[in-house]
Parts: sequence; C-alpha cells; structure tokens
Amino acid sequence: MTSVKFHSGEDLPLEMHKVRIVQKLTLLPVEDRLKAVQAAGNNTFLLRNADVFMDMLTDSGVNAMSDRQQAAMLTADDAYAGSATYERLAERVRGLFGMDYFLPTHQGRAAENILSESLVTPGSIVPMNYHFTTTKAHITRNGGEVVELIREEGLETTSALPFKGDMDTDALRSLAAGDRPIPFVRIEAGTNLIGGQPVSLANVRAVREVCDEFGLLLVLDASLLADNLYFLKVREDECADLSVGEIVRRVSDLCDVIYFSARKLGCARGGGIAIRDQALHDRLRSLVPLFEGFLTYGGMSVREMEAIAVGLDETLDMDMISQGPQFIAFMVNELTARGVPMITPPGGLGAHVNAMEFLDHVPQQAYPAGALAAAVYIAGGIRGMERGTMSEQRKPDGTEPLSDMELLRLAMPRRVFTLSQVKYAVDRVAWLYENRHLVGGLEFIEEPPVLRFFYGRLGATSDWQEKLAAKFRADFGDSL
Repeated sequence: MTSVKFHSGEDLPLEMHKVRIVQKLTLLPVEDRLKAVQAAGNNTFLLRNADVFMDMLTDSGVNAMSDRQQAAMLTADDAYAGSATYERLAERVRGLFGMDYFLPTHQGRAAENILSESLVTPGSIVPMNYHFTTTKAHITRNGGEVVELIREEGLETTSALPFKGDMDTDALRSLAAGDRPIPFVRIEAGTNLIGGQPVSLANVRAVREVCDEFGLLLVLDASLLADNLYFLKVREDECADLSVGEIVRRVSDLCDVIYFSARKLGCARGGGIAIRDQALHDRLRSLVPLFEGFLTYGGMSVREMEAIAVGLDETLDMDMISQGPQFIAFMVNELTARGVPMITPPGGLGAHVNAMEFLDHVPQQAYPAGALAAAVYIAGGIRGMERGTMSEQRKPDGTEPLSDMELLRLAMPRRVFTLSQVKYAVDRVAWLYENRHLVGGLEFIEEPPVLRFFYGRLGATSDWQEKLAAKFRADFGDSL
C-alpha cells in the first residue's frame, strides 16, 4: 500500500481510481425532503431513490463496478446448465478460498437460508460473534437460537481496540460443553450491527481450536471480508508482511464453510457458499435447485457471475479494499472532531453514529436510531440505515427486546462518492448535532412481524420534524 502525503499537511484519502460513468443526482429542498420521509413512513428503506441525494443506506449491490468487470459481462455464457461462466466463477472461488466445492446463490441471505434449512434443528443453538438480521431470522425460523458471544469490549462505543469483532472463546468453550446441539459456529468478518468492527486472524484461529475440541463446524460469513482484510493487513502484526491473497488463505484454511453476498464481496449481484467437505456439499446441494435455480447459476444472471469472478480477483488489490475504510475513517474522524458521538475505532461498511448518545433524550422504545435516520434525511437528503431496536423483532409474547446499540449507519459504497460529497454529509450531520434537541421519537403505525425494519411504517411522536425543517430553512436560507 502506497502512502501519499499532501504538501499542505492535510490528511486526506486519495482515490486510486477515476470515474468514467456518472449518474445524475437531485437534492430536493428541505420542505420536499420532509414530505418525502413522511410519505415513506419515516422508514428510509421506503424512500424513492429519486428523492435521495446521497444514498448511504447500504453497500449491498450498489458498489461501483470496475471497467474490467463491465467488460467481463460481455463474455457471459448464457446457458441454463453447464455454463462456462459458472466454471470460471467456481474456479475463482476455489483459488481464493482453497475449498473444492462451490454452490451459487442469488445473494448472501439465500446462502443463510440453505445453511439453516439443512443444519439448524429445533432447540439447537448457533454461537456467533454477533448476529445479522437475516441470519438470525433464518435460524429462528428453523427453530434454532442465536447466542452472541462478542468479546466484552466489542460493545464499547468509544475504543482504540483494533478488533472489537472478536468472539469470546472462553464463553464459546463453556457453551459447547453444554448439552444443546450446535449445528455450526458462525463468525461474521466485519460485525455489521456493532459498527463494522473487524475480527482478528488470531481470534479465528482460537475459535477453530474450540471447534476442533468439540467437533463443531466453523462457518465464516465473508460478505464484509474485503474491509476485514484491510484491517488485518494494517492492524495485525502477523499479517503485515503477507499479501492480501495470503491473508485470505490464512483465514479460509481455518474454516469449514464460507458464504458471502457478492453484492458486497465482489461488487456485483449474487452470492455463494464455498464448502470444504464433499458430504456436506452434497447435503446442501439439493436445496439450490429448490430455492435458487440450477446448480450452475443459483438464481444469478450469468453476466453478474462474470462480474463477480473479476470482482473477487480485485478483492486482492490493496488499493481497492482500502478505499472504503479510508473514506470511512475520514468521515468518522471529521465528525468526532465536531463533537458528534461516533463508533470508534472506525470500522468497515460505513460510518456509524451513536444515536443513543446523539439523542440521549429519546428513549430506546421511541427508536432513536430510526428517528436520527429520518432527521439526517431531512437535514441533507442523505439516506442512512437504522441499526438498533427497530432492526430487532418482538418476542413471541409481544415484548420488545432493546438493542445493545442504537446506531445510524452511513454506508460507504466502494468507489461511489467523491470526497466533497463526504464533506457535505459531515457538514449536515454536524449541523443536526447542534440542533439535536429538536429531534423527537418515532412509533410504529404499521409493524410487520418479521424484519419489520425493511417495510414497517412509523409516525413521529410530535411535530418535531416540521420544527427541524423550519430551523434548517432559518439557518440555511435559500440553500438546498
């Protein structure tokens, strides 16, 4: 990785790419932003993209493709079965992870469905460093229970600890010694819901030792592996002198199964499962035609498959995998300097605002992270994602579990935003923090029983949104 210093003394991330295709954006007046978010039920997932200026909802399926990826899409072998495109993708996955067997799926949650349908049984438990929303939903739907074993420091909002995503292996050993069946142990490389915090190679190795001791499968969710590889390279001494490809193999050699969303890892739309053991491959294989499509496309477009094969290869390029974390670190550091409470150290996927501290006057039952997401859209046309209590789901008795953290995630899709746009987002969030006393809570007016954060609708608990829009107009005048 090359270090580029500015003569001015500024510390800025430098894009190691140039933009060759552009998409026009629209920034609505604040009054129209207010109407848009209210029409969307204060759920940023339900906003029309045409009404969004900076789409920081997610990095899933919205990363910029390279010229090599777009060129590869023209070579696709469009066949239902026996496609040469599948062979190219499968060979790329085998070369990357060192596992002989590969099953394609249309995205990461489809891989979670196949694993859960095949392995999870009623009464079983699945230990993991931390859950992801769809992962937990698939496991509980099949009668299992998720047990989170994140290290104690992982839930500290402000920290200098380099690997807050590590699993507590002592707790894992105690759990494994119990009498409840464990279909597999799951590690998420880049814990999504607690700030994109990475996992260390040393911790993966320690988890592997416990799995070997008790005869357990180790499954890696590699959807956010690219960011995690960057952090391994720059934060873990063992990895400092290794190539990115060597780091991948150090991690993958410790795992039995690796699944991923290529909407994140690979910067195209699809996913898959890499498997070390043939018997397990054969067990999982029967569900691919049932849920996904034939074994050589798995619900994906062959054009996307060609792009994924190239995208996985580009994951080994340090310039590529460093761009997201460096932009995220810039945004976190700039907001922290302005007093905005952020999750630190900066992780992967996006900049994470600590909504519980930002809106310390809004109780968790009023969904402060969801309210902050609506407020940031009003303030700047910026679409972020709630990652807190709203992203949980009620227990069977109707009670509401409160999330460990209330976060507003401002995702940083790879190679999408310019630095001036990131600076704009910093400015609007900083303004909102100065006016945080105006922001109130939300309440559900339409609450789906499962994955409610995707399409539930909420209303403001007061007229705080109108007051916030009026303050914006008073402060910014005719400016958008």
